[in-house]
Amino acid sequence: MDKILESDPTQLLQQLAPEHIRLYSWGAKQAFFATGEAARALDISEAEARAAIDALREFHLADEEPGSHDLFPLGFHESSWRIVHPHIAAARMASAESRLRQRLFELNSRRDSLAALASVYAPREEDRTESRDTVEVVESLSDVIALIEQASAECEREMITCQPGGGRPTAELEQAVGRDQALLTRGVRMRTLYQHSARHHAPTQAYVERISPAGAEVRTLTELFGRMIAFDRKVVFVPHHKQRGGAAVVRSPAAVTFLCNAFDYAWDQAVPFTDAHRTPVAVDELQQGIVQLLSQGLKDEVIARRLGVSLRTCRKYIADIFQRLGAESRFQAGYLAHTQNLLGEATRT
Repeated sequence: MDKILESDPTQLLQQLAPEHIRLYSWGAKQAFFATGEAARALDISEAEARAAIDALREFHLADEEPGSHDLFPLGFHESSWRIVHPHIAAARMASAESRLRQRLFELNSRRDSLAALASVYAPREEDRTESRDTVEVVESLSDVIALIEQASAECEREMITCQPGGGRPTAELEQAVGRDQALLTRGVRMRTLYQHSARHHAPTQAYVERISPAGAEVRTLTELFGRMIAFDRKVVFVPHHKQRGGAAVVRSPAAVTFLCNAFDYAWDQAVPFTDAHRTPVAVDELQQGIVQLLSQGLKDEVIARRLGVSLRTCRKYIADIFQRLGAESRFQAGYLAHTQNLLGEATRT
């Protein structure tokens, strides 16, 4: 502070306004002064004088004179001020800084003490259950399979699966048959969601035909929210975000509930996978889904991926839609679909 005031007026201007420095310079020549006196001497308002004095007090450059009220006649209670030397002001600021450092030291010590108590804190049993690792990331496919087999063996009430992307690989379906039949035999309810495109996949058709008589429920929907498998609404397996074949094992009650609720919502919108509905649903609703995605301006590759069909099949459907609507462009197809209420049908689906 003393360096700023005495040797560097430029830096001082960054800390105090010119009118503050002007009052400081004038006040330094007075033994003490009143606010009104300073205002008259500097030809400023009393409000401006009070603001300047307050600014100087922040830097410990002005003090209220003790007993100054007694210097004025009865009925007047105006304070009197005196200017403080910059060295003294700097010393006061250093003292304030020292007290602040001491306070920070005390707060840090208390924080360390609180952290140390964490090792002796004994939560309730239900809190200990909640505090376990709620998401486990597994990168190895063999480890994922082992964990799913374990969860399947321990499952008592319900298993739900969501399988987007069309039909599953034949080897994967063959592996699932034994596990699923064992669950159904134990009285576990099993529900599976596929996309409509899976209805044209022969291995998936054969899989559904084998497990449905045992009590499995299978439905299809145009689009699904993502891949998951859940056991007893306690643990959910979702794909690893990078590692193919890996998975995240979710045990957080909040996250598990959210994912299972998302499945339930999709299940309510889906159509049973039965012979009576297979071909009509696969054709009609897939085309409606394509119409809606076309209206959003999506490319063929994106539409095919979202609906779980091959790019070739997707383009065949698009060509059929153009012919059905009499459209020559995507824009025209979207417009005609809207006028014929095909988008509304797709939305309801």
